[in-house]
Parts: sequence; structure tokens; C-alpha cells
Amino acid sequence: MLHIDDFDAYCFDLDGTIYIGNKLLPGVKETIDRLRRHNKKILFITNTSTQTREECRKRLHHLGIQAKLDEIITASYLSAVYFLEKSPDSLVYIVGEKAISEEFHKFSLKMTDNPMDATHVLVGLDRCFTYEKLNLAMNAVRNGAKLIAANPDSLCPVPEGYISDTLAIAKAIEAASGRPIDQVIGKPSSFYGKKILEKLNINSNRCLIIGDRLETDILLGKTNNCRTCLVLTGASRKEDIEKNKIYPNYIAQNLQYLFFMK
Repeated sequence: MLHIDDFDAYCFDLDGTIYIGNKLLPGVKETIDRLRRHNKKILFITNTSTQTREECRKRLHHLGIQAKLDEIITASYLSAVYFLEKSPDSLVYIVGEKAISEEFHKFSLKMTDNPMDATHVLVGLDRCFTYEKLNLAMNAVRNGAKLIAANPDSLCPVPEGYISDTLAIAKAIEAASGRPIDQVIGKPSSFYGKKILEKLNINSNRCLIIGDRLETDILLGKTNNCRTCLVLTGASRKEDIEKNKIYPNYIAQNLQYLFFMK
């Protein structure tokens, strides 16, 4: 059985793990409150590219979950960190929503509205994506810009079911340009895992990654030598485990059962 002191830090995905839409999932508040009482480190780790860290914090607070800004990592924020560390002089053409550009502004990173000037095309979820935007991004990549995806999510759970996500757009640009995606920043990348462990300042074996997606959350743990728990409240189902050959250390119906698992 999982005991609360088995780990020093607990890292939770958001969509499909903590909430879906504006609905908090079962057991979430009780689990977070219990971890706080035991002085455990907590991170909320999401692949969202449409919200800033501050927007995620406000959303959590609205649902009754208290979180500090430094306890939240988003794909939009981590994309800015990636360019700051790996390519600070880049001129980036963004296909995505305002959260990415807002995080870029905080680090004084350079962006362009002219795709032919771009050194990189950064793709996030864009719910207003059009054929014109596809052509602009395609031509930037064909002109030599590197194609970067903020995350590898092909879909995202919403109250009505699912919506297509970042990878669907990035793959369209890849297909149109004939050039492969050069880098994926979000979970399960080693870059994401490295930033988690740097922020927590602990050994990887003292960290539990909890999420609803085998191919991002659980693979993130596997890639970075962290133990993992799959919750069955979002994208992945039990039958997907064998199909994907990605095996979590623990499985919980929802967070209500996190500390009652064999």
C-alpha cells in the first residue's frame, strides 16, 4: 500500500487529474490538504499552452485549491524557459494563444509576426487555427525555421469529451512543410523532468508523478527515474497500459484512493 511518507514530493497533472473544465475531481482537495499537513512538496505540472502559471493558480484557487506560483509549471512557461536557456537570441513565430506570448514577454524573449524572419516556429494549442495560419507556419519552416512543439498532446479532455490539441496542429505544419518537428518541450521530455527535479531539489526516487495520461505523465516519470501513478479520471484507461507498453507503478480510480492502493 502507498504510504504518504514513501515520497517527499508529489507532482500532479491538472486537466484530467485535478479537474476537468470547472469541476474538481473526486478526492482532490482532501488529498492536497493531507499532503500539506504532512509538509510534502507539491507541484502542479501541466502541458497546457493556453494558460499562464498565474491563470492556472487563479483557476485552482477558484476551485478551492491553494497553490503558490512557484508550485506550477505549464508548457507555456516552460517553453519560455527553454528558449531563455537554449536559444536566447532566437526570433520566434508563435502559433498559439496569448499565454505563450505573455510568458515570453516576462523573459524579454524576441517574437515576430513575420514568419519569414523567424528562426523558430513554436506551436501550442490554437483554438482559432486556420488554413492561413497553417500556410504561414509552413513557409517559415520551409524557409529554415526550426519547428518546436510546446507539448506532444494530440487531444485534451473537456467536460463534453475531448478537443484536438497541440500535436494535431504541429503535425499539420510538419506534413505541409515536409520538415520534421525538431523538439517537443512539454511532458514527457527530459527537459521538463529536469526542471521538476531542479525546482524540488530532491532525488528522483523521492518524487511521485501523478497523472491521467500514459504517454505524457507516466512516461515523464519513466524517463526521469520517478515513480508514477495513473489516475483513471482522464485520457488513459486500464486497457491502454498493455497496448502502449507503458506501465505505471500505481493505478488509482481517482485521487480519493491515492493512499488506499496496493
